[in-house]
Amino acid sequence: MMKPKLHSSYTSRPLLSSPKPLLVHASSHASFPFPSSRSSSSCPKTQRSSVLVGYNNPSSANKSAVESTILQQSTEVKAVVTVKQTVLGFFADLPIGRDDIIDLFGKTLLLELVSAELDPKTGLEKGSIKGYAKKIEKQGEEVEYEAKFEVPADFGQVGAIFVENEHHREMYIKDIVLHGFVTGPIHVTCDSWVHSKFDNKQKRVFFTNKSYLPSQTPNGLRRLREEELVSLRGNGSGERKTGERIYDYDVYNDLGDPDNDEELARPVLGGKDNPYPRRCRTGKPRTKKDPYSETRGSTFYVPRDEEFSEVKQSTFSAKTVYSVLHALVPSLSGVLTDPDLGFPYFTAIDSLYNEGIDVPPFKGEGWRNLLPNLFKTLKDETSEVLRFNTPETMERDRFFWFRDEEFARQTLSGLNPCGLKLVTEWPLKSELDPKVYGPAESAITTEMIEEDIRGFCTVEEAIQQKKLFILDYHDLLLPFVGLVRGLKDTTLYGSRTLFFLTPSGTLRPLAIELTRPPLDGKPQWRQVFKQTWDSTGIWLWRIAKAHVLAHESGYHQLISHWLRTHCCTEPYIIAANRQLSAMHPIYRLLHPHFRYTMEINALARQALINAGGIIESSFAPGKYSLQFSSFIYGKLWRFDNEALPKDLISRGMAVEDPSAPHGLKLAIEDYPYANDGLVLWDAIKNWVSDYVNHYYPSPDSIVSDQELQAWWTEVRTVGHGDKKDEPWWPKLNTPQDLIEIATTIIWIVSGHHAAVNFGQYTYAGYFPNRPTVARRNVPTEDPVEEDLKLFWEKPEVTLLATFPTKLQATRVMAVLDVLSNHSPDEEYLGEKIEAAWEEEPVIKAAFEKFSGRLKELEGIIDERNADVNLRNRAGAGVVPYELLKPFSEPGVTGKGVPYSISI
Repeated sequence: MMKPKLHSSYTSRPLLSSPKPLLVHASSHASFPFPSSRSSSSCPKTQRSSVLVGYNNPSSANKSAVESTILQQSTEVKAVVTVKQTVLGFFADLPIGRDDIIDLFGKTLLLELVSAELDPKTGLEKGSIKGYAKKIEKQGEEVEYEAKFEVPADFGQVGAIFVENEHHREMYIKDIVLHGFVTGPIHVTCDSWVHSKFDNKQKRVFFTNKSYLPSQTPNGLRRLREEELVSLRGNGSGERKTGERIYDYDVYNDLGDPDNDEELARPVLGGKDNPYPRRCRTGKPRTKKDPYSETRGSTFYVPRDEEFSEVKQSTFSAKTVYSVLHALVPSLSGVLTDPDLGFPYFTAIDSLYNEGIDVPPFKGEGWRNLLPNLFKTLKDETSEVLRFNTPETMERDRFFWFRDEEFARQTLSGLNPCGLKLVTEWPLKSELDPKVYGPAESAITTEMIEEDIRGFCTVEEAIQQKKLFILDYHDLLLPFVGLVRGLKDTTLYGSRTLFFLTPSGTLRPLAIELTRPPLDGKPQWRQVFKQTWDSTGIWLWRIAKAHVLAHESGYHQLISHWLRTHCCTEPYIIAANRQLSAMHPIYRLLHPHFRYTMEINALARQALINAGGIIESSFAPGKYSLQFSSFIYGKLWRFDNEALPKDLISRGMAVEDPSAPHGLKLAIEDYPYANDGLVLWDAIKNWVSDYVNHYYPSPDSIVSDQELQAWWTEVRTVGHGDKKDEPWWPKLNTPQDLIEIATTIIWIVSGHHAAVNFGQYTYAGYFPNRPTVARRNVPTEDPVEEDLKLFWEKPEVTLLATFPTKLQATRVMAVLDVLSNHSPDEEYLGEKIEAAWEEEPVIKAAFEKFSGRLKELEGIIDERNADVNLRNRAGAGVVPYELLKPFSEPGVTGKGVPYSISI
């Protein structure tokens, strides 16, 4: 084995010197390409003194004790590097080549140990110690490399390791462990790709697992910490390339494709006219027809360490989502040749689960290998059968979607349980301009409502007793009605749906109001639909309910899911990587919750929310979907109300009550999303409180943390810059402020996202329960004789014609089946402790307490689901509410709260 060089010359670089970095890092552990600036002159092995390398701020007493018991000598240190065997990169199954030869000579990785201390004589950084790592063994999917060093006694504490990859391919380094120090092993968690030196000569640096606030950074690491952040920010110019690790901001200007088709032109989202959060900048060229829009390519840049792991790439992205979006959807379009064809009978819908659809075979591996949950049987050599799983809701109760009590129950424990609001004023009234949209006062009258609740109370008493609730999409959708009605084969209304809280704690639907504003020279049209005891009235009620469910589906997918969890989270991630060092304890707290989000968002821009994508082609409000989400962001989104307790309070679903569990009294006691969510919220907040209070003992420590303040400032003024002047932004002056901010972010990407994502196929896999679009007006709006005749003779056909087409329904179902499943490498909240947390005893104990509380929540949810008195989550044919149950298994839908967003 080659002897490593020892470095004893400490005159390499002043503290404030700044080499120009080329690439940067985006992992949970500080790591970026960086030229070794420390000298490499040798020192004799005979130089000896007391060894204190690896101490984490030892006290003087400890130093003396160690010095009195250890021989004065240099120390032999062994570095063990764990590299993950990869499919696409370093360990690809290739013939023996030049990289294998490099391995044979023991020069796979060049490591350099970096001291955390400055030279006391010169005040400069100490020289690093170099050594080559040689492959020693393979264990399963991991390969270990080993390097040996002679560390001088006066080297000081190791604070970082430079890594240079001598191969011609990038390689994924899991961690590095240094053995041989009297204080025990030093761990450096990497979890990052390291580029080949032949692609980029600058080295990467990984810091040890000890976290430091900026003011506590060891002097020998200060320059590295500062220059890392400069590197991560980039210079704001040029097109980003695959493999880079640069984080910057841009507006959503790459959703349209005007050069390909003028119908695919879309406005830029972000700015005064269309406020929106910012995305990661890619710097692609502008389109020819619209100088404000970027061109679209086959790939969308995200920083290298934000990309999917190879496990997720092979099982989730490349083979599944990509196949559904880019292969299956076009195949369906080819099979279902008439895009406007609906379902003639309900039995035709059932055949999707019983018989399936013949589709052309997929070239290569075959549909069954790519989508085993959907493709059940091989019919013959020329076609395959796409047969959908029967959702659990349908398995338990074939007519669940038809029942009004289930329609009401799902507002509390279904796919979008965060839309219901308490009615606090009567009569209901629009805030829109009546000169544009017609009379403001609702057509739902007191007399209409009291016909149904007279046996319980009056409307006035119901409001006082908090018994009236509403799904209100009237003012939110009405401005888009004229636009959407200009599209082919679709329609839209503004809607209000009123519910009454019964003595049993369940909700009863009372009335649906559909409104069309003045349009095409016609005055405002509106009608109230109620449950009746005649066939005409009940069929009109069912048709009106289908319209409301389409509104619910669009709002859920565009706002509750995409906007609140995916879109609004990306600025937190960009700002964290630009302003918080990977050594920063808050970076290490938040980073596990950001895993894969940027890659998923890029995938969404590529095929889900883009012009002509799945959302626009299959959900209300069609091609105006993203403009609608921009409208809602500007009108309703505010960071403080993203916290679960404040969200409940803002909707009137709870009031503060110190004597009540979680400090809140719920307006509906049996509200599964809120009941389970508040337990989870408290567990997260207690964990964050223990973590934050450990590192920040006083308000001064918060205010003086320049990185933390810069992060929060950039989140507000750049990432969410269109709302930078809003008065509701939380201040960041105290530990309690930070606890609330961090808890809110963690809740949104874990608990809230789980609640609105993993039940998608369960509740929408049978699409009549949640139609994504309504294609026909209700037959009583400006009635046409032919339509009325069909409605009178075959009302079922009128309802089916209102539902999505075969093509719309099947492609949404295929996508939802994929998106509802957990990834094989999913990491669940509280399940696995981060390495940096484990090394700090106080943090480790706090995490164990957090994990224990989540295990208790598992039992609490099981107990609640078994309680037949909780009718909103238990009962005959009812799917138990498990969306906030903390843990799950790969491939399981309907439960499990991952650390981070997973589509």
